Amino acid sequence: MGSYAVFLRGINVGGINIKMADLRDALKSSGFADAKTLLASGNVVLASGLDAAGVKRECEKALRAAFGYEAWVVVLPAGRVADLVAACPYPEDDKSTHSYITLSSDHAVLDELDAAGQALGDVHRQHRLGPEALAWLAPAGGTLDSPFSKISSKAKFKAATTTRNLRTMIKVRDAAAGLEAAGAKG
Repeated sequence: MGSYAVFLRGINVGGINIKMADLRDALKSSGFADAKTLLASGNVVLASGLDAAGVKRECEKALRAAFGYEAWVVVLPAGRVADLVAACPYPEDDKSTHSYITLSSDHAVLDELDAAGQALGDVHRQHRLGPEALAWLAPAGGTLDSPFSKISSKAKFKAATTTRNLRTMIKVRDAAAGLEAAGAKG
Protein backbone atom coordinates (compact mmCIF):
# COMPACT_ATOMS: atom_id res chain seq x y z
CA MET A 1 0.00 0.00 0.00
CA GLY A 2 1.33 3.39 -0.95
CA SER A 3 0.32 6.78 0.41
CA TYR A 4 -0.53 9.51 -2.06
CA ALA A 5 -1.48 13.15 -2.25
CA VAL A 6 -4.19 14.00 -4.76
CA PHE A 7 -4.51 17.61 -5.91
CA LEU A 8 -7.72 18.55 -7.72
CA ARG A 9 -7.70 21.25 -10.38
CA GLY A 10 -10.29 24.00 -10.57
CA ILE A 11 -12.80 23.21 -7.84
CA ASN A 12 -14.61 25.77 -5.70
CA VAL A 13 -13.90 28.36 -8.40
CA GLY A 14 -15.65 29.04 -11.68
CA GLY A 15 -18.92 27.35 -10.73
CA ILE A 16 -17.57 23.92 -9.78
CA ASN A 17 -18.36 23.75 -6.08
CA ILE A 18 -17.66 20.57 -4.17
CA LYS A 19 -17.96 20.19 -0.43
CA MET A 20 -14.99 18.38 1.05
CA ALA A 21 -17.26 15.89 2.86
CA ASP A 22 -18.87 15.01 -0.49
CA LEU A 23 -15.45 14.68 -2.11
CA ARG A 24 -14.26 12.39 0.65
CA ASP A 25 -17.44 10.28 0.38
CA ALA A 26 -17.09 9.95 -3.40
CA LEU A 27 -13.51 8.75 -3.08
CA LYS A 28 -14.37 6.37 -0.24
CA SER A 29 -17.19 4.91 -2.37
CA SER A 30 -14.63 4.33 -5.12
CA GLY A 31 -12.40 2.19 -2.94
CA PHE A 32 -10.21 4.78 -1.21
CA ALA A 33 -11.42 3.92 2.29
CA ASP A 34 -9.07 6.22 4.18
CA ALA A 35 -9.34 9.30 1.92
CA LYS A 36 -8.88 12.47 3.94
CA THR A 37 -9.48 16.00 2.63
CA LEU A 38 -7.47 19.03 3.68
CA LEU A 39 -8.64 22.63 3.48
CA ALA A 40 -11.38 23.49 0.98
CA SER A 41 -9.30 23.62 -2.17
CA GLY A 42 -9.24 20.00 -3.30
CA ASN A 43 -6.37 18.39 -1.44
CA VAL A 44 -6.66 14.72 -0.52
CA VAL A 45 -4.38 12.16 1.06
CA LEU A 46 -5.16 8.47 0.70
CA ALA A 47 -3.61 5.03 0.61
CA SER A 48 -3.91 2.60 -2.28
CA GLY A 49 -2.45 -0.56 -3.69
CA LEU A 50 -2.52 1.14 -7.11
CA ASP A 51 0.42 3.08 -8.50
CA ALA A 52 0.15 6.88 -8.96
CA ALA A 53 -1.22 6.54 -12.52
CA GLY A 54 -3.89 4.13 -11.29
CA VAL A 55 -4.86 6.44 -8.43
CA LYS A 56 -5.13 9.33 -10.91
CA ARG A 57 -7.32 7.33 -13.28
CA GLU A 58 -9.65 6.08 -10.53
CA CYS A 59 -9.94 9.47 -8.80
CA GLU A 60 -10.79 11.27 -12.05
CA LYS A 61 -13.36 8.59 -12.90
CA ALA A 62 -14.95 8.87 -9.44
CA LEU A 63 -15.08 12.68 -9.56
CA ARG A 64 -16.59 12.74 -13.05
CA ALA A 65 -19.27 10.24 -12.00
CA ALA A 66 -20.08 11.88 -8.65
CA PHE A 67 -19.95 15.55 -9.64
CA GLY A 68 -20.50 15.61 -13.41
CA TYR A 69 -17.56 17.74 -14.45
CA GLU A 70 -14.36 17.18 -16.44
CA ALA A 71 -12.16 16.38 -13.45
CA TRP A 72 -8.37 16.51 -13.52
CA VAL A 73 -6.04 15.62 -10.69
CA VAL A 74 -2.31 15.48 -10.07
CA VAL A 75 -1.24 12.53 -7.91
CA LEU A 76 2.09 12.32 -6.11
CA PRO A 77 3.49 9.69 -3.76
CA ALA A 78 3.63 11.05 -0.19
CA GLY A 79 7.42 10.95 -0.13
CA ARG A 80 7.61 13.03 -3.29
CA VAL A 81 5.49 15.77 -1.72
CA ALA A 82 8.00 15.91 1.15
CA ASP A 83 10.89 16.08 -1.35
CA LEU A 84 9.27 19.00 -3.23
CA VAL A 85 8.59 20.97 -0.04
CA ALA A 86 12.19 20.45 1.07
CA ALA A 87 13.52 21.52 -2.35
CA CYS A 88 11.52 24.76 -2.50
CA PRO A 89 14.01 27.63 -2.15
CA TYR A 90 11.37 30.18 -1.22
CA PRO A 91 10.09 31.05 2.27
CA GLU A 92 6.93 29.54 3.72
CA ASP A 93 5.69 32.97 4.75
CA ASP A 94 6.95 36.38 3.78
CA LYS A 95 5.26 39.79 4.07
CA SER A 96 6.10 40.84 0.53
CA THR A 97 5.74 37.59 -1.46
CA HIS A 98 3.84 34.32 -1.54
CA SER A 99 5.50 31.04 -2.49
CA TYR A 100 3.71 28.64 -4.83
CA ILE A 101 4.33 25.23 -6.32
CA THR A 102 2.74 24.35 -9.65
CA LEU A 103 2.33 20.60 -10.07
CA SER A 104 1.84 18.77 -13.33
CA SER A 105 0.79 15.30 -14.42
CA ASP A 106 2.45 15.90 -17.81
CA HIS A 107 6.16 16.77 -17.80
CA ALA A 108 6.05 18.22 -21.34
CA VAL A 109 3.30 20.63 -20.30
CA LEU A 110 5.36 21.75 -17.31
CA ASP A 111 8.39 22.17 -19.58
CA GLU A 112 6.34 24.53 -21.75
CA LEU A 113 5.05 26.44 -18.73
CA ASP A 114 8.57 26.67 -17.29
CA ALA A 115 9.88 28.10 -20.59
CA ALA A 116 7.05 30.65 -20.71
CA GLY A 117 7.86 31.73 -17.14
CA GLN A 118 11.58 31.96 -17.87
CA ALA A 119 10.76 34.26 -20.80
CA LEU A 120 9.35 36.75 -18.29
CA GLY A 121 12.92 37.46 -17.19
CA ASP A 122 13.54 39.50 -14.05
CA VAL A 123 9.82 40.16 -13.60
CA HIS A 124 9.33 36.63 -12.37
CA ARG A 125 11.25 34.28 -10.06
CA GLN A 126 10.82 30.56 -10.47
CA HIS A 127 12.74 27.39 -9.72
CA ARG A 128 12.19 23.95 -11.24
CA LEU A 129 11.91 21.44 -8.41
CA GLY A 130 11.68 18.35 -10.60
CA PRO A 131 9.96 17.02 -13.69
CA GLU A 132 6.54 17.47 -12.10
CA ALA A 133 6.91 20.68 -10.07
CA LEU A 134 7.87 24.31 -10.41
CA ALA A 135 8.18 26.78 -7.49
CA TRP A 136 7.51 30.46 -8.06
CA LEU A 137 6.95 33.71 -6.21
CA ALA A 138 4.18 36.27 -6.51
CA PRO A 139 3.83 39.63 -4.81
CA ALA A 140 1.62 39.54 -1.71
CA GLY A 141 -1.88 40.61 -2.69
CA GLY A 142 -1.13 40.30 -6.39
CA THR A 143 -0.99 36.59 -7.14
CA LEU A 144 -3.80 36.50 -9.70
CA ASP A 145 -2.43 39.58 -11.44
CA SER A 146 1.14 38.26 -11.58
CA PRO A 147 2.47 37.57 -15.08
CA PHE A 148 3.17 33.90 -14.31
CA SER A 149 -0.29 33.34 -12.85
CA LYS A 150 -1.83 34.73 -16.03
CA ILE A 151 0.28 32.38 -18.15
CA SER A 152 -0.41 29.32 -16.00
CA SER A 153 -4.18 29.88 -16.08
CA LYS A 154 -4.34 29.47 -19.87
CA ALA A 155 -6.62 26.69 -21.09
CA LYS A 156 -3.77 24.65 -22.58
CA PHE A 157 -2.35 24.05 -19.09
CA LYS A 158 -5.70 23.30 -17.41
CA ALA A 159 -5.86 19.52 -17.74
CA ALA A 160 -2.32 18.87 -16.52
CA THR A 161 -1.45 21.47 -13.86
CA THR A 162 -2.60 22.82 -10.55
CA THR A 163 -1.00 25.26 -8.14
CA ARG A 164 -0.81 25.31 -4.34
CA ASN A 165 0.81 27.75 -1.97
CA LEU A 166 3.75 26.40 -0.01
CA ARG A 167 1.81 26.49 3.28
CA THR A 168 -0.79 24.14 1.77
CA MET A 169 1.90 21.82 0.45
CA ILE A 170 3.38 21.62 3.96
CA LYS A 171 -0.03 20.67 5.39
CA VAL A 172 -0.48 18.01 2.70
CA ARG A 173 3.04 16.70 3.35
CA ASP A 174 2.32 16.40 7.07
CA ALA A 175 -1.08 14.70 6.53
CA ALA A 176 0.40 12.25 4.02
CA ALA A 177 3.23 11.42 6.43
CA GLY A 178 0.64 10.78 9.14
CA LEU A 179 -1.26 8.45 6.83
CA GLU A 180 1.96 6.60 6.00
CA ALA A 181 2.81 6.24 9.69
CA ALA A 182 -0.67 4.91 10.46
CA GLY A 183 -0.37 2.42 7.59
CA ALA A 184 2.99 1.22 8.85
CA LYS A 185 1.48 0.52 12.28
CA GLY A 186 -1.62 -1.19 10.88
